[in-house]
Amino acid sequence: MHLIPKKNLEESMATKNPRINITIDRSTYKLLKEISKKEGVSISSFVRELTREALELREDVELGKFAEEREKSFDKREALSHKEIWD
Repeated sequence: MHLIPKKNLEESMATKNPRINITIDRSTYKLLKEISKKEGVSISSFVRELTREALELREDVELGKFAEEREKSFDKREALSHKEIWD
């Protein structure tokens, strides 16, 4: 059996991506564990994907709010026609 020196082991386990630690309640952990197992992925991968999806949804909500504000100030009389833009 060959032992890897601690320094080399830490280097080989290093990741290029930042890491975070979170504390969650047991019921949430249980759900994450069950669903990730059913999907055949690690809990970490599953939480990473959930986080991406949540951020995309949040972005959609914020962009929706932005669009609503712009729509309030829209004046059709001042808008350019399709022809004015593309010709």
